[in-house]
Amino acid sequence: MFDQKSDYALNKKDPDAIVFKTAAGAYIRLHREDFSSEEEFLRWKGWSDEDYRVVDVRNNAYTKLTVSLERIPEQIGALSPEQLLIEQYDQLDREEFCRLLLEGINTCLSETQRRRLLKYYFEDKTQEEIADSEGVAYQNIAESLWRAKEKLKKFFKKAMH
Repeated sequence: MFDQKSDYALNKKDPDAIVFKTAAGAYIRLHREDFSSEEEFLRWKGWSDEDYRVVDVRNNAYTKLTVSLERIPEQIGALSPEQLLIEQYDQLDREEFCRLLLEGINTCLSETQRRRLLKYYFEDKTQEEIADSEGVAYQNIAESLWRAKEKLKKFFKKAMH
């Protein structure tokens, strides 16, 4: 694809000047009058047009045949290497958290607290449903779950230090 704003396009559009960019990014125009003769201007103009054309063709071919590493994940619908590392780290954190949670549930909680906690959080039972199934007051379930959570908080504080 021809880039209308490329150095090649700017040079080609101005037949009476040689247009080039300085290292600082500023454009300079050398006009016919800046040369000692018309032949010298035409020789340098021809050379600059051809040189810019070659560079432009090379750049276009490179752009068409290459893919930016940053765009690969979105092009193939996959995670970038950085995202994969974050995912792996998060997965390790989740696995460690689950391991600690199970250890805490098994070591800190009474059988009753463990059963009620699992029903409440993993079976999505309400406190009223748990109370009805166990034949106890709703307040007993609320108190039991609160104490279980407090025990697990203490366990995690110790485990994380």
